[in-house]
Amino acid sequence: MRFEEWQVKGFDRNAAVKLCRRGINPLAAVFMCSRGMTEYDDAARFITDRPSDIHDPMLLRDMPAAAERIELALSRGESIFVFGDYDVDGMTASALMKSYFRSRGTECGIYIPGRAEEGYGLNRPALEYLKSEGAELVITVDCGITAVEEADYARELGMDLIITDHHECRDDIPRAVAVVDPKRPDSRYPFSALAGVGVAFKLICALEKDKTPYELLESYGDLVAVGTIADVMPVVGENRALIRAGLRKLARNPRPGLLALMRATGAPSADINSAAIGFMLSPRLNAAGRMGQTGLSVDILLTEDHEEAERLTRELCELNTRRRELEGGIFAEVEERMSDILPDGPIVMSGENWFHGVMGIVAARTAERWMLPAVIINMDEDGIGRGSCRSFGLFRMYSALQKCCDLLINYGGHEMAAGITIARGNIDELRRRLSEIYREEIKTRPAPTLFLDFEVEKPHLLDIENVKALSMLEPFGNGNLPPSMLIRGARVALLSPVGGGKHTRLRIEKGRVSLDCIFFAAEADSLKIREGGSADVAFAPQLNEFRGRRSVQLHVIDVRPHESGPRRHADAEAVM
Repeated sequence: MRFEEWQVKGFDRNAAVKLCRRGINPLAAVFMCSRGMTEYDDAARFITDRPSDIHDPMLLRDMPAAAERIELALSRGESIFVFGDYDVDGMTASALMKSYFRSRGTECGIYIPGRAEEGYGLNRPALEYLKSEGAELVITVDCGITAVEEADYARELGMDLIITDHHECRDDIPRAVAVVDPKRPDSRYPFSALAGVGVAFKLICALEKDKTPYELLESYGDLVAVGTIADVMPVVGENRALIRAGLRKLARNPRPGLLALMRATGAPSADINSAAIGFMLSPRLNAAGRMGQTGLSVDILLTEDHEEAERLTRELCELNTRRRELEGGIFAEVEERMSDILPDGPIVMSGENWFHGVMGIVAARTAERWMLPAVIINMDEDGIGRGSCRSFGLFRMYSALQKCCDLLINYGGHEMAAGITIARGNIDELRRRLSEIYREEIKTRPAPTLFLDFEVEKPHLLDIENVKALSMLEPFGNGNLPPSMLIRGARVALLSPVGGGKHTRLRIEKGRVSLDCIFFAAEADSLKIREGGSADVAFAPQLNEFRGRRSVQLHVIDVRPHESGPRRHADAEAVM
């Protein structure tokens, strides 16, 4: 088992019956009730677009000033540059702004700093370069909120600066023409969890006062959805509305680059969902930034030529293959060094000549593997390390870094993910302090717990029609996880290794129903179940298409030998 404890939430049977009587699919009704949507109005709001879901952009602090200054620049024909970030959120936000300015008849420049050479965010050499290129107005996307000194320097150089960002603020707000960030302490905006591309989209909404947000999403929704999902923003509130509109555009009329990427990765273009974006499109787009070729992904997002999109996508996929090789090698080294360690606090590890672009992925894999916060640092020849930090559980990474700021040359990010720059001599002390903070915050390290929505006692409910109905509950993601279910006491009819032994294929039977399952990254020999035996199976139901045939497949989350006991939860059969 991957999890020591399984917790099954269950659902309100009477509420689910009422939702079914109002026309909601039984399996969808049970899921919504398990998530607390027991009233029809709440359920209807969850699956229906409403104009009020997307808020007035002018509620964002400094948005009127930002819109006014941009309109002035457009009327004067000033030279405008967008300063972005090298992750998917920053790249989609940069492409979004350039696409918009093109629609206004203006070609703006894009500047994205090199991950290894410059690091994250505004910096003096970059500002000097933009000045030499004739920049009169610089608009940041997905960065800038902590660039107090850099904002002052831009003013000294004679350039106006508009900052749009979504990261955590420090005590000082940069002195710029406008600083638009829903996390500003003086913000009155009703939703603080926008992605960087979401804030950039709000800027376009402010500039296009005669169009509704949903009209604008018909042009830019695909970029907004991809950037928001890639940055693992909560899929709730306004983000949910933005992503849902973006998924519709991706399914109906995606821009050529994203269409080529969907084809290259095998993502289902007609039924594109948040999982396909998060696990198929985003890693490849991110590969360009990680490998120091951010322009490649930006070009893919901006091209209007389908042949060029196909060629650029092939280059990107090759780059992603190289990224995976580098990441795998570094993580293997981390595993080897951790083999004799029993960590009880944040893992802080540094290495020489580690490829800086994959530090974030290695940190995420390390945190997941040891279920602890992780800081992975690449040291350069001058003894300066640039690292990526990933939290785990309830640990607040950004707040912890704030308490260690005297050890850091620079830092930024949010509570779940951050980046740091640190001198070699301060790494041991950072490890010590983070462990101290961790022990103060996390009194008892929680056992790995799997949270499931409900138990399905009548597996015939898992048919194509019912599983397909779950798609109406999209988008899923952070804050709105995909449905997870449990079948107890199923007979294991087949247990077979696939993918060179890295994965396991199962077939389970219960109540005269046979269901195919796939358990990724789980070797058959490591499972504590056997063919012919009885097992409890935790899973997420999916529709699988192969050679034109559609079927239900259970993506296994965990399995364990079945131990008979009393029935504790209602099942979907009760509402039909």
